[in-house]
Amino acid sequence: MPKKALCVGVNDYPYEGFDLNGCINDATAWAELLIQHYDFPEPDVKLLFDAEATKKNIINGLKNLLAGAQSGDILVFTNSSHGSYIADTNNDEPMYDEAICPYDCVDNLIVDDELRSLFANIPQGISLTVISDSCFSGTVCRPIICDVIPGFRTPDDRRVRFLNPAMRGDKVLPNPWKAKPKRFEKHPESKMKEILISGCTDREYSYDALICGTYHGAMTYTALQAIKDANYKITYNQLISRIAYLIDDAGYPQHPQLEGNDLNKKKQIFTENKIQKIERLDRSIQSS
Repeated sequence: MPKKALCVGVNDYPYEGFDLNGCINDATAWAELLIQHYDFPEPDVKLLFDAEATKKNIINGLKNLLAGAQSGDILVFTNSSHGSYIADTNNDEPMYDEAICPYDCVDNLIVDDELRSLFANIPQGISLTVISDSCFSGTVCRPIICDVIPGFRTPDDRRVRFLNPAMRGDKVLPNPWKAKPKRFEKHPESKMKEILISGCTDREYSYDALICGTYHGAMTYTALQAIKDANYKITYNQLISRIAYLIDDAGYPQHPQLEGNDLNKKKQIFTENKIQKIERLDRSIQSS
């Protein structure tokens, strides 16, 4: 039952005033959690930071993560970075493709369809968890709150993890709040092989802030706290409920989301499906 992970964090961006602070800490914390509490072998937990986290390296890292995976394997991909979107303004109803912003986002984005095409090919019985602490919609141009609302500062140096498409010279949706992400039409949750935890809804921002003396994404920090409080035994449904409570209690205007089929949502985090576990044990007994 191999366990492997890829953890990505990008703080450094090629636009003045758009750097983040907590993404590398997020990636490091997820990696440490998996190694120390979920028995992931350290050599099989790969980290990509800043200049290493190009689109090519992230995609290759995902391909390596998925290569040779078999039923019963437990895989994790975490990404903390800016998010953005690619607008589709040709339809009567405005829509967009979601994207994450690698280090070389001036020339490259990783569109959600690219990730879906990779994940769609994994064999049945693979346990794949995707944790995305970024945001995909919005209208602000700078991530620092005092630049969005002049004169307003937060003591926690709060920033939004969103990169406006206009910074790349791309089309901007006239009213992103009314637009719809394309993936909901093409990829219903019931068909998802992976389980996805995202930092916010498609109408919100994910926040990066100084929390208890350390910079993190608000969703990542509260998720790690919830997992620790549960003594590292918690289902995905329980985790998202606890994150929602902690996020709200801390005053962050975001609502993390959980997507996937019902069976995956009910299982313990970072474990194989019960059905696959039973099938694997049956095969082991039959072969002995």
